[in-house]
Amino acid sequence: MSQASNNASSGDIPDTIQEARLWRDKGWTARVIKNEDDDGWAVAMIKDGEPEPALVGPWTMGRDKKNPKPLDGNAFRTLVKTACEVIRRHEQQLHAQLHKSVQLSHADSDYTVRLQIIPDEYEPYAELSAADQFGEEIARVRVAPHFKLSRQSALHWIEQDFCRPTE
Repeated sequence: MSQASNNASSGDIPDTIQEARLWRDKGWTARVIKNEDDDGWAVAMIKDGEPEPALVGPWTMGRDKKNPKPLDGNAFRTLVKTACEVIRRHEQQLHAQLHKSVQLSHADSDYTVRLQIIPDEYEPYAELSAADQFGEEIARVRVAPHFKLSRQSALHWIEQDFCRPTE
């Protein structure tokens, strides 16, 4: 049994598809595919507009132990929730890789030193900045994207009066 609605203009992809091996709704597509690694099945969750699946995982065999279990509404909602969580964790990990900070005290002052990596495709770089205990930025310099921020490198930068660190 298949159900599809098309709220978009003709020629566009339907907004909603509900088939045994293909579900599309609310910006997501679930596609049951043959697992290339074994005799089983997998499901790929693709967010609209993205070239790669956000999630690919094993899919349950049907009762005949040959074909995949059909997709249904509950399974689709669970898959969307799981795929969203995978994307969220990936974004958090990427943010953590690109934004680092350390807090330290020196000469009776408290500082927060931050390193923000700008992953430009052609000329990646990073910005090292320092803020005082009130959050006011007091220094900012451009550094190499591979600059290692640590308590020691931050303290050294502060002790050098915020001059651009040598790499």
